[in-house]
Amino acid sequence: MSAPHFVGLIWAQSTAGVIGDAGSIPWHVPEDMAHFKSKTTEHPVIMGRKTWDSLPAKFRPLPGRRNIVVTRNPSWTADGADSAPSVADAVALVGESPVWIIGGGEIYRSAMDIATHLEVTEVDLDVDGDTRAPEIPHGWTATAGEWRSSRVDGTRFRFIEYGKPTQPS
Repeated sequence: MSAPHFVGLIWAQSTAGVIGDAGSIPWHVPEDMAHFKSKTTEHPVIMGRKTWDSLPAKFRPLPGRRNIVVTRNPSWTADGADSAPSVADAVALVGESPVWIIGGGEIYRSAMDIATHLEVTEVDLDVDGDTRAPEIPHGWTATAGEWRSSRVDGTRFRFIEYGKPTQPS
């Protein structure tokens, strides 16, 4: 597989690593949604079929992005989306274009080995959920932004960028 020069994984998680519950995000932080949109617009996005299904119909496909859905069902189709049987096959569809992996948990774990960048929003909440963020391997460097408060309900959040460790030459 010829991996693009930039493979970003982007997600929001609770302080305990929860990213979802029953097909939805267990909080509402509009600033995180705006951050997600600003990072991913004009770039291909790769997601699992459950993530595709969790998007509200009015946002499918995500506008301004090539939507690629990873599914084990070879006959799956949806208007505005391409499909691929694996993360590797999905990444191969984009060639050298920068690409964002947008979920869910199983897709993130499958893509961690090829990721070059992680963009994580940490939400200062303790919530229950059935989907967890992937474990970030040792050696990634984190640059954490300042804690902010959401304009909706005051929920604290911060953006954290992770860079992949450089390989010795």
